[in-house]
Amino acid sequence: MPHLSRLLFSIALFFSLISVSNAEVLGPYTTLDGPDRSLDDYIGKGKWTVVMIWASDCLVCNREIDQYVKFHETHKNKDAEVVGISMDGPDNRKHAEDFVSRHKVTFSNMLPDPLAVIALYRGSTGKAYQGTPTFLVFDPKGELAGAQMGAVPTKIIEEFIANESADGAATAGKKN
Repeated sequence: MPHLSRLLFSIALFFSLISVSNAEVLGPYTTLDGPDRSLDDYIGKGKWTVVMIWASDCLVCNREIDQYVKFHETHKNKDAEVVGISMDGPDNRKHAEDFVSRHKVTFSNMLPDPLAVIALYRGSTGKAYQGTPTFLVFDPKGELAGAQMGAVPTKIIEEFIANESADGAATAGKKN
């Protein structure tokens, strides 16, 4: 019986993802700190963009969020910023707001329908969304440079950005 219930859940999820429109996947999404925004409002603006997909009831998210806030504050005026996407969804806005307040989150956070986030992840990576936290890293041109499920120490993100930036500069230098 457990296999049958898993199969039925998978079929229901598949059909619910089909029903998510392209507009819902791309945004604009409700934000916790201002007007509705789409992911395109953040990425490709000359800085690295680290998108953190989180949920207020995610134990790892609650344990790790402080380092991402610190990363954002350290880098936002230089080379990178963090943008959050809450999987709490519009119906649980209060939970997301409490999370942001409790952890003093200073980066922008969007609150789309969770099915739109799942479709966004699949569309961006070609892979199935697994859970929170999940990270998407976009280069300064707005191209997806990396995706990772689970907690990622910010030191690793900094090293990744430094390595990718150095590789890009070396490649650009060879073309000239």
